[in-house]
Amino acid sequence: MGLTAATAALGMAAVLTGCGATGSGDVTLHLVAADYDVSGGQTSKVYWEQLTTAFEAEHPGIKVEVQIESWNDVDRKVAEMVEAGNAPDVAQIGAYADYAADGRLYAADQLLSVPVQSNFLVPLTDAGEYKGTQYGLPFAASTRLLFYNKELFAEAGITGTPETWDELAEDARALKDSGVRYPFALPLGPEEAQAETLMWLLSGGTGYTDAVNKYAIDSQANISAFEWLRDELVKPGLTGPVAPGELNRKDAFAAFTRGEVGMLNGHPSLMQAAEKEGVDVGKVELPGREGETKGSMGVADWIMGFKENGHRKEIGAFFDYVFSDANVLAFARQNDLLPPTVTASEAMEKDPEHADLREFLHALPTSVLPPVGKTSWAAVSETIKKKIGKAMEPGGSVAATLSEIDGDAAEAEAAE
Repeated sequence: MGLTAATAALGMAAVLTGCGATGSGDVTLHLVAADYDVSGGQTSKVYWEQLTTAFEAEHPGIKVEVQIESWNDVDRKVAEMVEAGNAPDVAQIGAYADYAADGRLYAADQLLSVPVQSNFLVPLTDAGEYKGTQYGLPFAASTRLLFYNKELFAEAGITGTPETWDELAEDARALKDSGVRYPFALPLGPEEAQAETLMWLLSGGTGYTDAVNKYAIDSQANISAFEWLRDELVKPGLTGPVAPGELNRKDAFAAFTRGEVGMLNGHPSLMQAAEKEGVDVGKVELPGREGETKGSMGVADWIMGFKENGHRKEIGAFFDYVFSDANVLAFARQNDLLPPTVTASEAMEKDPEHADLREFLHALPTSVLPPVGKTSWAAVSETIKKKIGKAMEPGGSVAATLSEIDGDAAEAEAAE
């Protein structure tokens, strides 16, 4: 995110509200951040070096020391640092709720100027709350759409896109009849089954939680949704040669880039990868069972400020700078992700260079995120990954599987 006048504008807002003021003397903030460069390059390191150098030039009393860790290690390393009494000032990682529950984090309104805090997209603000207070600041976002291979659609004689589940199944049958290996790839394997599951529960069920944010995984609507998947897609052989419970997202995505998949649920990075391989990608929202979906699944990564070293004002000044439009847009563009703020989203939507992201941008403001504000979610997510595939097995019971998962979730929730 190259630096523009937007940076100065938001920085001035921070000064006017007092959140951007710094303490006396020099302070060094320790930032631990995740590495987003999947190719093994240095783009994340360069991004933070450029940002912190510019920030330090405008805030001579504050230094920022950056530690980049791979996504395989970053959450564990931060947890170890916290356990050892050596928490970083700032962590940009995958989850915040446990630290919020332990009272280790500053709340958003303790750190951010009002214009910055109010600029987050509403679903992301809501997902960043623990017990009604925002602690997790959405650093990067994405959502999922229904991808389809335009060439395979044309070869199968499909002229439109599905607007209901029945139409989706009809298109999958046409794809199978034309020889497509995976008419609809349904990755319910342990890599990321919790995400694929939520997408279907949002479009045909009730989601993971009820109106008061209690787990309700085995609701009748959810059971009915997964019974439809089993009976209308899996049993007729429309999900391909690999059983859904054994198909991981990585393998499904790779098959899509090879031109072997007619339809699947995907994210912006898959779109870019597939197009590089010559796949003509179409994308629409996954339809609801009878029509328009209640919302797409959204995802976010989080940045947070730890209380341990007492650097509230300095962290606040840094965060106001991080969330300038210029910096938010630079990171999103670099990593094929979506901006978490309203103004940066609007700027990206107007940018003709990112016309291929407009469907994702349209879906994000009404998206629904997993219940990441619950400290039990990590355990529940693992349970879903391990068990949901059983619902699609021959002779398997959707009701029994969802009831088992819901029972595990209730136990985890009771321990929160």
